[in-house]
Amino acid sequence: MWSFFSRDPTKDFPYEVGDPIPGLEDKSVWILHKGKKRGTQDEVSIFLFDVQKHSETLFDIAKASLKRLKTIRHPSLLHYLDSCETEKFLYVATEYVKPLAKHTDDMKLEGQQRELFLAWGIFQITRALSFFNNDGNMKHNNVCLYSIFVTAAEEWKLGGFEFITTHGQEGANIIPIKIIPTLEIYDPPEKKDPTKLKSVTKCSTDMWGLGCLIWEAYNGPLKNQPSLKTVDKIPKQLCTLYCELVSANPASRPNPADIITRCRKLGGFFKNDLIDTMLFLEEIQIKDKAEKGKFFSTLSSHLDNFPEAVCIHKILPQLMTSFHYGDSGSAVLAPMFKLGKLLEDAEYQKQIVPCVVKLFASNDRTTRSRLLQQLDQFIMHLQNSTVNDQIFPQVMHGFLDTNAVIREQTVKSIVHLAPKLNYNNLNVEVLRHFARLQSKDDQGGIRTNTTVCLGKIAAHLHPQIRQKVLVSAFVRATRDSFPPARQAGVLALAATQQYFLLSEVANRVLPALCPLTADPEKQVRDAAFRTIKGFLGKLEKVSEDPSLKEGMEADVHTATPSLSNAAATWAGWAVTAVTAKFYRSHSDTAKVQHPVKSTLSKPGSLEQPSSSSMSTTTSSVTSMTSLEHSESASDYDPEHWDMTAWGEIDSSAATTGGSGKSGASSTGGGGLAALCEDEWDNEEWGQIQEHPAAEAELASPSETWNNSEWTQPMQSANATFVRNTSRLEHKPTAHQNSNDSLGGWEDGEFEPIEENVDENNASKMDEMRRKREERKVQRQREMEARRNARGQGPMKLGTKLSAPAPF
Repeated sequence: MWSFFSRDPTKDFPYEVGDPIPGLEDKSVWILHKGKKRGTQDEVSIFLFDVQKHSETLFDIAKASLKRLKTIRHPSLLHYLDSCETEKFLYVATEYVKPLAKHTDDMKLEGQQRELFLAWGIFQITRALSFFNNDGNMKHNNVCLYSIFVTAAEEWKLGGFEFITTHGQEGANIIPIKIIPTLEIYDPPEKKDPTKLKSVTKCSTDMWGLGCLIWEAYNGPLKNQPSLKTVDKIPKQLCTLYCELVSANPASRPNPADIITRCRKLGGFFKNDLIDTMLFLEEIQIKDKAEKGKFFSTLSSHLDNFPEAVCIHKILPQLMTSFHYGDSGSAVLAPMFKLGKLLEDAEYQKQIVPCVVKLFASNDRTTRSRLLQQLDQFIMHLQNSTVNDQIFPQVMHGFLDTNAVIREQTVKSIVHLAPKLNYNNLNVEVLRHFARLQSKDDQGGIRTNTTVCLGKIAAHLHPQIRQKVLVSAFVRATRDSFPPARQAGVLALAATQQYFLLSEVANRVLPALCPLTADPEKQVRDAAFRTIKGFLGKLEKVSEDPSLKEGMEADVHTATPSLSNAAATWAGWAVTAVTAKFYRSHSDTAKVQHPVKSTLSKPGSLEQPSSSSMSTTTSSVTSMTSLEHSESASDYDPEHWDMTAWGEIDSSAATTGGSGKSGASSTGGGGLAALCEDEWDNEEWGQIQEHPAAEAELASPSETWNNSEWTQPMQSANATFVRNTSRLEHKPTAHQNSNDSLGGWEDGEFEPIEENVDENNASKMDEMRRKREERKVQRQREMEARRNARGQGPMKLGTKLSAPAPF
């Protein structure tokens, strides 16, 4: 009757018993099974004791072992979770482990990784025995291959608590009898020699077991005690210690604490990168910021030598904890992202992505810089929605950062972000910022990088936007006074040639490139000649065979053009050369006169100047790397702006001379601006602003990309510039949101830009206007004087000529 009301205890046991794990069949009183926690499905290990099959003595040993497991806690001991006792079985749940004997059979580690794994494991067991013998005043009495278990993080955990005794109690020096016969091989020699029992210490028995464990770690399971004399496979660093551990004299066996001290010294067996790393991570909370910074700066270089399981399940969680709750800062990013590559995609989304999103919201410049530099290591794991909604809005702030390093890294990061950005973010927001940076940034490196990165993301742009942007943007770069920027513009035109209509090549590209054949810099001239020959080769082929035109223009209106690697490295020279020399010094301006010529080398993709080479040269820019940029200016006279045809320029304005000197005229000749004026009719690549110089210079407002769609005045943060037939007016206005239109490619500037129209410039224009009026009046007076000199005054209206007198 009472059995009817009794409750099954296993219903309260929150774990499910799975398949058995081999390895302990006749070496333990327990049978090891796989298990899972109900609800979470987390993996655990279930140690099961069959009450009905075993004797009462073994049952008492099992319960004593469980009691010890519950009450003794240490990082190197098997971690207890829960237990349950029924009439048939005794269940004990622990962290998920495998027997060391089975793990070594399945282990695939080789070389240095295997040596580090074994050294780290032996260290952990030695530390556990030091805790038992010295701190707990106990003896384990069962140290062997079958009492050691390995976790998912490949940490060694000491188990097998069936024969623990307390030192100092009556009969404590007597080595307990092991009921399991197969374990008797691990009994120390003094067990059979009563004369040596007097010299037994509190740690001598466990140190004998440690010696047996070391031998088995390198040689496999111990078959008989005489085999312990074979030391061929034991590392030389460990041989002396090993011989002491298996000494026949119990008193000569060292204390485990002394072993750790000796082997942790320089050159010792426990002195290696893995153990140093693991011990530092265990104590990271008490380390100061300088120590953490030094540690994380060297950690990445060691990770390749560490076992993968240790990296994923031990080091990475410690790094994540340090990131969330410590003050490690951005120093933890490099090793964290490197280890993140080892994770499955689902685990990456769960562990790393939330950290990335959190880091991008940081205001710390060092953190943002390191994130942008290492973007290529984790961008492939980010979902498109995460990039567009959470990461890109934070990245955009970098375009406006006052620190040049952040601006440069932000520009470079777009290369990796572009494939995941939506239409608005890529074709509107990115291009709006690119336009401002290419035209206004005072760092030549950043301006050039903008040109290069635009070429790299060209394949991802919308075809209509791409057709409007590329030529005008790259032509602007060719007018730059910074030599690498001019070369970047030329090479970008070559690298994106498949996106240009042939008519556009003939009418816009070639006229812009020709002046660069007389550029002061040889590298720019060489690039210009090769590119011109390539474009001419295309035009010549189409002229001979018009049917080729359709194929050559196939990618112009294609959203996903075919890609190849022909021009993959056209701008690779800029990574270490241009950036390091021109940008990182922060001394570059638009007036660079003497660049270091050694920093410019010939791009491999344009090495051959033949026409055939150009036709197959640049169908892809997927491997382009960062360059740098500089300002360009135009010498248009403000009087030639026409309100009825915004952006159209009188062709005579540039040929008759302007009111200022442009940066382009100093590098490409005075005719460059005149040849390229027609391209400003549909340009909106940003405003150009020259730095103050000895001679007064006026920056010309940029043109619209499409005159027919230009309906609004050019907007700026603090001013609106209105073109007039007589002057350039400067009117204050409130800042307007640039997202109201297509991002400014058709309706205005990308970024609010403010022209410096100071009193000197205004007075100079007034002076020029006054002088023109004076010259006009002077010419009229001279014409009247010449008429009077010929004796003919001005003819009056209605006057009749008198008839000649008759003869």
